Amino acid sequence: AGFRAAELRGSENNDSFLVKGGKVVTASENAGGILGGLSSGMPIVIRVAIKPTPSIAKEQQTVNLSSMKNVPLSVKGRHDPCVVPKAVPAIEAAVAVTLADHLIRLGEIPKTLKEH
Repeated sequence: AGFRAAELRGSENNDSFLVKGGKVVTASENAGGILGGLSSGMPIVIRVAIKPTPSIAKEQQTVNLSSMKNVPLSVKGRHDPCVVPKAVPAIEAAVAVTLADHLIRLGEIPKTLKEH
């Protein structure tokens, strides 16, 4: 699903359901475990793309709004060359909260946890 699905036809992307080993599975698992916002029962696969950090040492062009002129911009100081190490735990936490929210809505997790 996701990025690769944009290149496929509907007939190529659709997941057919089959019985294998006594379990219902999808033939291709193109949907990454989620169909129409619902779990298909297959493993949930999440792929993420992260844009490059904009704070780079290379001089770039911008606009001075006071003078309405094109001017060069150089970022000085210490900046993260790659945000991926910080992004991974943030993405994992967002997925965990989303899954927990759905489990609460299903009644699988109580809305308030009892203190022990």
